Amino acid sequence: MDLKVPIVIVDELADEVITSTGLLNLASGEIDRVEYQDYDFESEGLPFENEEYEFTCGTLSNNGKDVEFRIDVNTVTGQYSVSASELLEIKVRAAALFAGVSGPALAVQATVRSQAAGAAEAPPTAARKTGKPGSGGSKFH
Repeated sequence: MDLKVPIVIVDELADEVITSTGLLNLASGEIDRVEYQDYDFESEGLPFENEEYEFTCGTLSNNGKDVEFRIDVNTVTGQYSVSASELLEIKVRAAALFAGVSGPALAVQATVRSQAAGAAEAPPTAARKTGKPGSGGSKFH
């Protein structure tokens, strides 16, 4: 699944904030199509290259509600991304904030789904193997 959501990216420097937008891939954590606002990275360099660079964070918004998160910057490639643990946290917080779903509720729902999938693939139950009348099994061993 390739689900990308628009985010706002903020690069914090000692005395300056550089804002951009991008698309966060909710499956991989990669951030693509970064577009800086009022900042010319070709002449000024990428924000993380500035000696006053401090950190980068992002915001996912929906209907006036925001989820803020940490963004990692690969200083070799300039690629923005979100770690796997941060990505999971974003998903849980976004579900809670945007849909009113709690983290424990999401865990219960995931458990129920995996148990249902496991039951569909499970071998016959012990009751069927014993041949008890009405159990659907054979009367013979």
